[in-house]
Amino acid sequence: MLPGKAFAAKDVGACWPVARFCGPHRSGLADCHDNPGAARLDCVMNRCAFCVIVLLVMPGCGTGASSPSPTRSIGQTDEKLPPVVTEAPADAPDGMVWIPGGQFEMGTRDPQGKPDEFPPHAVELDGFFMDTHEVTNREFERFVRATGYVTAAEKKPDFSSVREGSKRTQDKILPELNRPGSICMKKGLKASEIDPSLGAYSWWEYVPGANWRHPEGPDSSIETRMDHPVVHVSWHDVTAYCDWAGKRLPTEAEWEFAARGGLEGMTYPWGNERKPEGRWMMNIWQGAFPVKNTNEDGFLTSAPVGRFKENKYGLFDMSGNVWEWCQDNYTADYYSESPRRNPPGPEESRDPDEPDILKRIQRGGSFMCSDTYCTGYRVTARMKGEQGSGLYHTGFRCVVSHDGLAALGKAAGAKAR
Repeated sequence: MLPGKAFAAKDVGACWPVARFCGPHRSGLADCHDNPGAARLDCVMNRCAFCVIVLLVMPGCGTGASSPSPTRSIGQTDEKLPPVVTEAPADAPDGMVWIPGGQFEMGTRDPQGKPDEFPPHAVELDGFFMDTHEVTNREFERFVRATGYVTAAEKKPDFSSVREGSKRTQDKILPELNRPGSICMKKGLKASEIDPSLGAYSWWEYVPGANWRHPEGPDSSIETRMDHPVVHVSWHDVTAYCDWAGKRLPTEAEWEFAARGGLEGMTYPWGNERKPEGRWMMNIWQGAFPVKNTNEDGFLTSAPVGRFKENKYGLFDMSGNVWEWCQDNYTADYYSESPRRNPPGPEESRDPDEPDILKRIQRGGSFMCSDTYCTGYRVTARMKGEQGSGLYHTGFRCVVSHDGLAALGKAAGAKAR
């Protein structure tokens, strides 16, 4: 977890950001929102420690990279490769479905897409198994009980997400915030309380005691939310779960391919219409963000997994509900250098906005995304998150490679003993 400098409200202009948010369509911090006077926080918020006000960095959906031509296509190769794996090697494990291998165009041709969603490029993937839904609190609790694992939000903030040698490791953490916790959205926020000069900092606060067991703080509980996706888990936390389960995180390419459900060139997992026939297809924010959620879809925060219609591959909540961690490091220009076959993601994190912070890819949007504020629920939308931080609205799901069933069986046997 990344700690940060603390400043009084009058010193906002002097602060450096610690955890980032992103904007829907533009690049750079100043362009994270279509309305520069409004808050530029997108859908993702990383955990860090702050002081008088919580100063967050917006990593962003937006990047400082220039946008390549929307018509440029890469990923071509003359190398002779074996055919992609399309046939399932066995029946799908419980709670998973087979995603057949194939080719698709990754990225977007939409001029409103963010710069790091370009260029569209051909990708070929071997088939894999994927969890039908996000990992739930019940499933994560089994992991914790079996292993005694302690998540990042249950520990004091540290500098584990800061690149080695960075001067940021010299910053101090205020004693009152040097406690386990995470960042949550303020409750009962009124429009009069939003300061345009602070933007997103008006509605986020560091809450000691907030973690996966207590999503909104010590007074909250998952007791009635066991079938909701687990949140406040860092990239390191979720990879530990995957190792225990004999699974892994999806690559970004696998995630987008699966989210599309076999549909090419569509905005959402079900097509191009956000609300077909007046029906909500995903759990997002309705109403005036961040003051009033009209709750038209029936959920103010996360929803139990599987409450919205699955895509054609049988996957639930690939848009909305919670952001999902992917395996890949984040770089803004990876699409211009990505290999065609089974792209693994860049070797290291390179965020031009915050080169000292190690970040991983997140996908899918969340219950805090709004069509007037954040469009992270599009199948091509990318998010970057500090890898050592748990997030209020970020969870994950797992995959198993076509040749990974042996590891899954071994993990199952170990859990049974």
